[in-house]
This record gives sequence, C-alpha cells and structure tokens, in this order.
Amino acid sequence: MSLHHPKVRRAAIAFILVTAVLDIVAMGIVIPVLPHLIEEFVGSNARAGLLNGVFVALWAGMQFLASPVIGSLSDQYGRRPVILISCAGLAADYVLMALAPSLWWLAVGRLIAGVTSSSFTTIYAYMADITEPDKRARAYGLIGAAFSGGFVLGPVLGGFLGEFGPRVPFWVAAAMSGLAFLYGLFILPESLAPEKRMTFSWGRANPVGAMMLLRRHAELTGLAVVNFLLYFAHHVFSAVFVLYAGLRYDWGPWQVGMLLALVGVLDMIVQGVLVGPAAKKLGDRATMVFGLCGGTVGIALMGWAPTGVAFIIAMLPNALWGLAMPTLQSLMTRRVSESEQGQLQGANMSVASIAGVASPLFFGWVYSVSVGEGFGPVTAWLRGVGVDAKLASAAVEAISTPGLAFYLAAVVLALAALIGWITARRAERDEVTLV
Repeated sequence: MSLHHPKVRRAAIAFILVTAVLDIVAMGIVIPVLPHLIEEFVGSNARAGLLNGVFVALWAGMQFLASPVIGSLSDQYGRRPVILISCAGLAADYVLMALAPSLWWLAVGRLIAGVTSSSFTTIYAYMADITEPDKRARAYGLIGAAFSGGFVLGPVLGGFLGEFGPRVPFWVAAAMSGLAFLYGLFILPESLAPEKRMTFSWGRANPVGAMMLLRRHAELTGLAVVNFLLYFAHHVFSAVFVLYAGLRYDWGPWQVGMLLALVGVLDMIVQGVLVGPAAKKLGDRATMVFGLCGGTVGIALMGWAPTGVAFIIAMLPNALWGLAMPTLQSLMTRRVSESEQGQLQGANMSVASIAGVASPLFFGWVYSVSVGEGFGPVTAWLRGVGVDAKLASAAVEAISTPGLAFYLAAVVLALAALIGWITARRAERDEVTLV
C-alpha cells in the first residue's frame, strides 16, 4: 500500500513525529546542564557565557558542512537509513560527552553532535515526501510541535537529573538516542520512492553547491535571508539564556528546565494547533509575518523583564514565533521539485548553520562584555573621538545591561518580518501573473 494512502500516510506521520520527539528529548536533556559544566571547567560566569557561545558555534559549523551532504544522501538512498545512522551516532556522542575530562573533549563532542543532528534536514524532507504542498504548513507545524514536545520533557528531565550531577543527563540522553534508533529500525518506513530519487553529487552536496539552489528564484533567496535572521535571533537562547537566567533571576537547572518545558508547551500549542487554521485563514505569508512580529515583541520584553514573573509573561507573545517557521518552510518547498526536497532542506540547514556559527559568538560576546568585562573599550573610543566623558559614560551605561543580547535579537527578528513580508508578497504577485 502506497505511503500516499490516507491510513498509511497517517501512520508514517506518527512514526516520524515519534522519532523526532525521541531525538529532541535527548538534545533537550543536556541544555540546562552544559553551560554549568563549562562553568565548572573555567570558574567564571562571564567566560562560560563566551565559551558556551563558541561551543554552540562549533555545533552549528559542523551542521553547515554536514547538512547538504546528509540531505543529498537522503535524496539518493532514502530518508530512513540517514535518520537511523544519525540517531546511532548521536547516542555514541553523548557517551563521549558524559566521559569528557576537559573542555577539549566537550568541544569534540559538540563537533560530532553537529554532524549527527543534521538528520533534522531529512525529517523535514520526509514530511515533504508524504504531504501535498498546500498541507505542508500544517505538517511542518506538527514537526515543530513534536520538537516542542521533546523540549517539554527534555529540559525538565535534564534539570531534574542535573541536580544529581552535570554529567548524569548525558548518559540518559545517550539512552534516549539509542531508543530513537531502535524505534526507527523496527517501525519507521521509507518515504522516498526509488523512481523519485536523485543521484548523489558533490556539486550539490557541498554547502556552496546546495545553497545555489536558493538562487534559482529571487523569492527563495529572500526567504533564505528570513531563515537566516530567524535562526540568528533564536540562538540568543542557546548562547546566553541559562547563564542569563542564573545571573538575573538566580534560577538553577531545575527552574531553567521547568521554564524551557513551559516554552515547549506554548510552542506545541502554537505549532500543533494554531498553524493550520491560521495559514488556512490568513495565508502562509501573513501568518509568517504575524509570528515574527509576536516574537519581536516577546523577546524585547524578555530583555527588559526586571523579575522572573515578567520574563515568564513575556513568553506569551514570544510563543507566536512558532507560527513563522512552518509557514516559511511551506513557502519554500512549493518552489522546488520532489526530488530536490532533501537538497532544499540541506541548503536551509546550511543557512541556519551559518547563523548558528555567527549568532552564538556574537551574543556570547555581547553577554560577556555586558555582565563581565564591561564596555570600557567603547567608552575609551567614544572619548577618543571627542565625545564628552559624562555623555560617553551615560551612553555606555544605558546599554550595559544583561538584557542587551535580547534587545539586539528583537531588532534582528523585526528585520526578518519586514523582509519576509516584502519577499513573499512579491512571490505571490508573480504566481498570480503566471496564472
């Protein structure tokens, strides 16, 4: 029976969503404890913020290199074997990180994790294989909800396990990735029919070659920029949130885990329930822009929030951010053939990975200087160019706040909303003209 038969398709969707949940739970478990493990090694909150940004950048850098290869391999050999190999590799990597005696071991672990977690490109391509173009926004919303479900359980479990030691969550994460491998081995069906496969080519599989696909149409290029900015802003959380929450609100692993779980619950509601009806009523473009604007407001309020309660309230408008990614993916997948879905997702992940390299380094540095070293060099430069000493000090004091990274992320997200509106509007106008 074909995967496009309604019953088989529903079963396949359930299989891929369970695989995604297990994968994300394993990743989410380590989020509340990895920055603290780094802090144990270096003995400084400010330095830990900077180094955590470097570690996230290492992970994203490997995704940049590996994602196009993973996507193209799945276009030739199918989605299932790529997902299975990635799950097995991730399990082995968590064991390595659990045993890490130094920062160098942790760095190697993050490099390996960047390769193995590139299977996310294949999960999106899998969903494109088994859904019609006009239903992909809702389908991608389900994937987003599955990811969010993993982040509900993962950080809560990681925060709880972190109370027993910063290495315990890594062992549990290894077990969860192993479970994802076994589940996929016995349950997950293949989604890409042999006649729809494309021969692997290094010309398409390298990051530059893969991203050439995005230049095929002007609207793909513009939407790729939105994708970049969205991920750039999002990495403020992976770079500084755990340390920021500990410094400003005195939250430990358990509180951080519970808060991340709440983020996951809100994201599940938005992506699993609201995306489909919103896209049907408003269209993909308006839904995407509305989500980006909600995220802009929420993340700016997070930077301002003087108390933990205010930060939690700011999560409500920020949750609307979940409307953006599924509709952005839907807009992009309509502009390539079925045999190029893996390549497209690899290209998208490469773009996201570039943001993942640059963003944590940037936000990690911003956080580090705003709470640690300060903006002394900036003050000296302002005075050197003739700015009054009191005025220079006042200007620097105004931006010397732990929430500065969140304010800058809000600006980036607002720019993404503007570009997304203009690009998608032009694409819709071109479609009407062609018809």
